[in-house]
Amino acid sequence: MGSPVLAAEGLSKRFPIRDVSMLAGRAQYVQAVDQVSLALAPGETLGVVGESGCGKSTLARLLMRLIEPDAGRVLIDGIEVGRNAASLRALRRQIQMVFQDSYASLNPRHTALEEVSFGLIAQGKSRGLAKAHAAEVLALVGLEPRLFAGRYPHELSGGQRQRVNIARAIAMGPRILILDEAVSALDKSVEAQVLNFLTDIRAQLRLSYVFISHDLNVVQFISDRVLVMYLGQVVELGPTAALYQAPSHPYTRALIASQLSMDPNRRVTVAPINGDPPSPTQPPSGCRFRTRCSLAEPICATKAPSLVRVAGEALHLSACHAAAPGSGHSQAALTRAG
Repeated sequence: MGSPVLAAEGLSKRFPIRDVSMLAGRAQYVQAVDQVSLALAPGETLGVVGESGCGKSTLARLLMRLIEPDAGRVLIDGIEVGRNAASLRALRRQIQMVFQDSYASLNPRHTALEEVSFGLIAQGKSRGLAKAHAAEVLALVGLEPRLFAGRYPHELSGGQRQRVNIARAIAMGPRILILDEAVSALDKSVEAQVLNFLTDIRAQLRLSYVFISHDLNVVQFISDRVLVMYLGQVVELGPTAALYQAPSHPYTRALIASQLSMDPNRRVTVAPINGDPPSPTQPPSGCRFRTRCSLAEPICATKAPSLVRVAGEALHLSACHAAAPGSGHSQAALTRAG
C-alpha cells in the first residue's frame, strides 16, 4: 500500500459515567474505542462500519484530536502528532472533518461564501483572496457562486448545505478528509450526487478519505478497504471486494446479511443477529461478540481473539477464533484441515 499518510496505533478512549455506583466508590466507564489501529494510504478511501454505538464517531474525533486519547498515538507521514498546540495546528492543516448534521455544522449568521472563507481568513489570508478562493471551491462542489455565495444555511437544501460543509473542508487544502455519516441525512438521489462528486474530487485533489457510515451499500460503493467495528474494537479489516464477497467474521457476515434486497423473493425472514449489543460499561470477557454469535465456544469466553490474516488474503484480517488456525476453536481445526 505504500507509506500511510495517516496511521493510528492502539487508540483507546473511555468515558466516565456518573451514577449511583460512583457513590459506592466504583467508577464506571464506557470503553468507546479499545486498542484500534489503522493505516490510510495516499489516495485511498477507508470505510468504517458498525452498529450505532460501536465507536465510529469517537474514532473520528480521536483521529482529529478533537478529544484526547487515553492511550495510543496518531501519526501523519510517520511522525507522531504531539499534544502541543503547534503540532495540533499542523495536524488540522492536513486533516479536515465533515460532520453528519449539515445544518448544525454551519453558522446560521454566515453566508455560504463567508462560511467557506472563514478558516482561510483565520489562517492569515486577506479577506479578498480568501473569498476569491472560497468562490472557486464552491464552484468545484457544484454550487454556482453567483447563485449560492450569498445564501444563508436556512436558504439551502440539505444536500446544498452538505456541499458547503465539504467546500469549507477542502478550502483549507487538506490531504485527508474524515467524513462522519456525511451522506446519511440525505435522500437517495442527493446522496448519489454527493458520493459521485466526492469520488471525483478525491481524484482531482489527490485526497484520502476516512468514510464512516452505517450504510453498507454506500461504504461498498466508495471504499477501497473496509474496517468493521464492534463494541469499540476492530473485528475485521480488508479490501472491499474480498470483505463483501467472503466476510470472515460472524459479525461482518451478519451485517451484510441484514442488507435489504430489492428482490421480493430474497426477503430476510430470520434476524441475522440475535439479541442486543452488550453494555459497553461491562463488555463480555474474551470475544465481545460471543454473546450473539452462533459459533461461540468456550475458548471465545476465555481469550480475546487477535486480528490475524484470513487464509489466502494478505491484506484481509479478522479477529475470530473460528478463523485462526491453532486457536483451539473447532471451526479453526476444520479450516486448517481444509
